[in-house]
Amino acid sequence: MATSNKILDEAIRKAFMEKVIAFFKEAGEDVYITKSNEIAIPTLDAERNEKYLVLTFKVPTGSRDGEEYDGEAEARDYERKLAEKEAEAKAKAEAKAKKIAKDKAAREAKAKAKAWE
Repeated sequence: MATSNKILDEAIRKAFMEKVIAFFKEAGEDVYITKSNEIAIPTLDAERNEKYLVLTFKVPTGSRDGEEYDGEAEARDYERKLAEKEAEAKAKAEAKAKKIAKDKAAREAKAKAKAWE
């Protein structure tokens, strides 16, 4: 009898979750299982405030139209989006620098004109 995908996915998720928990425990970290697919690890931020890092484990099944999940395609799409955001931020910074230079020149010209009066 064939095993259902849900059972197979659950086994994958559980196996990886156990590996990650063992890794963090070996590193001396406290690990709390907060849900069947989630762990929380207490940590400190740069100002020594207590925070929690929450890791969620899931095996995506894909879209509702039957298209299977493709992690490589998702990674390429994410890289593309990051590159677009970086290019957009660079363009905004350049435009801002030009505006600042233009405004400075206008203020200097206005100050010169006022000094001649």
